[in-house]
Amino acid sequence: MSYAACCVPVAPVRLEPDHRSEMVSQLLFGECCIITIVEKNGWVKIVNKLDAYTGWCQQSHFQEIDDTQYYVEENDFTADWVNQVDYNGHQMWVPFGSSLTAMKNGNVFWRRNTIHYSGKVWNPVTAKRDAKTIKQLAFKFLNSPYLWGGKSVFGVDCSGFTQSVYKMLNIHLFRDSQQQATQGELVAFLQQAHCGDLAFFDDEEGRIIHVGMLLNSNEIIHSAGKVRVDKIDNEGIVHAETGQRTQRLRIIRRYI
Repeated sequence: MSYAACCVPVAPVRLEPDHRSEMVSQLLFGECCIITIVEKNGWVKIVNKLDAYTGWCQQSHFQEIDDTQYYVEENDFTADWVNQVDYNGHQMWVPFGSSLTAMKNGNVFWRRNTIHYSGKVWNPVTAKRDAKTIKQLAFKFLNSPYLWGGKSVFGVDCSGFTQSVYKMLNIHLFRDSQQQATQGELVAFLQQAHCGDLAFFDDEEGRIIHVGMLLNSNEIIHSAGKVRVDKIDNEGIVHAETGQRTQRLRIIRRYI
């Protein structure tokens, strides 16, 4: 077992140690994990620090770090849509919400690697948890393409979107929509919804298959094709442009 941080802008997490295997999640630059298995072919099995999600990654996408760095609380994140990081003297562009793991005054050493960052920093501990801030964070993802397993502004799935927004408010959600639906407090009626509440949607068998973030009691922002704002009523989502009903409302949960 070893501790590591993601050293590329976005690292795919796959179901099996194979490039053709399904991507089930991602780690952004600076996010930490524990490496539990190392294969000879360059694959490692990881456990994500953020949500305990497990999967297989390329070993080259991670740099081992000290345990003291791993256990530092991640309170600083990159604030712009895309951000420049200096990694061993070379320029790297990383997405919004990348972790500035164990940095002090914009500098950190991951073993023999030197990382410097001088851009804007977002601190989730001091961030206001009001409607203005929630919208500011959510709209960073607007028009980002839907990507199964994705959780960056370069491509994101429905639960990756909600998890990523809440991470910036220092609220840690589980990775998948079915898991997120077990957190928070139940909101009885759509008309009682606040900005930031999450709405969950099910299929004909009653399984939670989709999640989005309510902006108010009649609008929702969610990743479906792309991150978009649609209408919502007591039955579910209505596509703002086509008028087509796309999802069936199951429950609403509150986390703030």
